[in-house]
Amino acid sequence: MKVMKRSGEEVDFCGEKIVKAIEAANNEVDAIHQLNPYQIQAIASNIEKQAAAFNRAIGVEDIQEMVETGIMEMRGYEVAQKYIRYRYKRSMARKANTTDNGILALINLANEEAKQENSNKDPVINSTQRDYMAGEVSRDLTERILLPQDIVEAHKEGIIHFHDSDYFAQREHNCCLCNLEDMLQNGTVISETMIEKPNSFLTACNIATQIIASVSSNQYGKNRLPLR
Repeated sequence: MKVMKRSGEEVDFCGEKIVKAIEAANNEVDAIHQLNPYQIQAIASNIEKQAAAFNRAIGVEDIQEMVETGIMEMRGYEVAQKYIRYRYKRSMARKANTTDNGILALINLANEEAKQENSNKDPVINSTQRDYMAGEVSRDLTERILLPQDIVEAHKEGIIHFHDSDYFAQREHNCCLCNLEDMLQNGTVISETMIEKPNSFLTACNIATQIIASVSSNQYGKNRLPLR
């Protein structure tokens, strides 16, 4: 089983980390409200079973939600409160600088999320890594500021996939599908200039070349044309 860290790096699932996190919160409450070791181990074991049911790497946030639910189910309300407060403090600390870990993971070739998002890019090449670094800044801005929070949460939970947030800060398109037939039959606009319907095959080929060049220069990724 794999866990997707916030930096995008995938690591092996470790139930012992869950146990230690619960124990840390458990030690902050009075003895009368504490969970016993068997309850803590049961929570960790149950989370491990839930994680095994995922068909993909499980996110850190998913695991933390499971921890909260598990503590509450054991009626450890005071422990859950301590755990939630600790989680909130850590979240605030991360928001102070949310890109460092992601960029360091890129340099160490360990950012699986970035590599999977654009698998046609070689993450070993320096120029690609520089592009990825800029993408981490855009991803951070997109999640914290540019997108509605419900969209961000849906993306994190796997309900939807918001593709290429690493380019969204520039409002740049990615992998466009050009309706070449429509642009040739009804005319199009290139660099704020109206291009009329061509009257010959040679002119149509020339306009198609200009369309492809214009779209490619204003986006990242492939430029696709329908085969008809």
